[in-house]
Amino acid sequence: MTQDDDRLRHALARQLRQLRDARPAGLLGLLVIGGTAGLLLVGPVIAGAYLGHWLDEQAAGYSVRWTVNLILLGLLVGAVNVVLFFRSHDR
Repeated sequence: MTQDDDRLRHALARQLRQLRDARPAGLLGLLVIGGTAGLLLVGPVIAGAYLGHWLDEQAAGYSVRWTVNLILLGLLVGAVNVVLFFRSHDR
């Protein structure tokens, strides 16, 4: 290895440490993380509600079976999204 390779490796290692150690600062950082987590949770719930409502309208007779089930599925998917987001953000 040459001296340029060593310098490049050290610079890359330093930048990777900085990226890994970077944390959002202050209130704005908390708002960004909280807003992202909220959207990750609420998005699948709303999508499930709309899809379930549409499926219930397609069926003969009035029922909320699809709506309730897809809202619950959306809540589960949203919770998994939030857990995966915080696990990847924690590293």
